[in-house]
Amino acid sequence: MALLSFVASFSIARSFTILTSFGVRVSGFHIHHFWFGVALLAIGGWLGIIYEGERITRISAILFGAGDGLIGDEAGLLLTFGNYWTDITYTLVIIFLAIAVMLILVARYWQSIRADFTEFLRSDAGLYSGVFLIAVSIAFIVGARNRFVTIGFSICTAVGLVLIVACFAQRFLMARQKKKE
Repeated sequence: MALLSFVASFSIARSFTILTSFGVRVSGFHIHHFWFGVALLAIGGWLGIIYEGERITRISAILFGAGDGLIGDEAGLLLTFGNYWTDITYTLVIIFLAIAVMLILVARYWQSIRADFTEFLRSDAGLYSGVFLIAVSIAFIVGARNRFVTIGFSICTAVGLVLIVACFAQRFLMARQKKKE
C-alpha cells in the first residue's frame, strides 16, 4: 500500500508541476509540496504508532507513502538547493523503488529463498561461485584507482569468503548429521 501510494503521489506531483505553474503562496513565500509530504509522513507515522488494526495500518501506509512521494518528487530540489528539474530525482526514485521491490519480494518469499540458498550452499555451485567472486574481485581491486571501486570489490571479496566458509560449514554439518544417523 505504501509503495503504491508513493508511486502515485510522486507521479501526480511531477505531472502537476509539469502541467501547471500553480503553487501555494503564503505572504509571498512559495510553499513547496515537500512540506505537505512531511505533514503526511508525520500523520501516517503517528496513526501507525498510536492505533492498532488492519484498517488503520492501511490508512497509515497510504498516508506515509503519499508523503514520501511528495518529498521524493522534490529530492533534487532539496539536494541541489534549487534545481527541481535535476536528473538526480529520477535516479533516487528508481533506486528507492528497486530496493523497496526487492525487500518486498524477499519478505514475501523468504522461506523459499532460504531453502534455495541452503541447497546452493550444499552444492559445488556455492563453492565455485565464492572462488570466482574472490578471483575476479581481487583482479579489480589490484587495478583500481578509485576508492569506491576498491570498496565495492572488497565487499564482493568478503561475500565470496562468506560463501566459501558457509559451503564448508554446511558440509561439516551434513557430515556430522550423517554420523549421528
